[in-house]
Amino acid sequence: MHIILLDFVETFLESLNEKEIAKTIRTIELLEEFGNGLGMPHSKHLADGLLELRIRGKREIRIFYCFDKNKAILLHAFVKKTQRTPEKELNKARSAKENLS
Repeated sequence: MHIILLDFVETFLESLNEKEIAKTIRTIELLEEFGNGLGMPHSKHLADGLLELRIRGKREIRIFYCFDKNKAILLHAFVKKTQRTPEKELNKARSAKENLS
C-alpha cells in the first residue's frame, strides 16, 4: 500500500521528539504493510471513511487517514490530551479529506 502524507502531517511529524517519530514511523509502516487489515490497537475506524492511527506513549498521537484506491492518505495529526477526540480535530480531517477531490 502506498502512503501519502499531506503537508500538515509532515510538519507535525517534524515537531515530535525522536522516540515519538520512531514509534509513529513504525505505525505508518504497519499501515503500509497491512492496509485496510490493520486494526486495534494501531488503527480505529471512525466515521465517514475516516480512520485514525493510534500511537501510544507518553503523549498520545493520532493521525487521521482515509483510503483512496490502493493509497492511504494521512490527512491530519495531533497530540490527544483528553479521552474524547476533539470535534475540531475531526473537522480538520474531514475538511482535508473533502479538499482531496
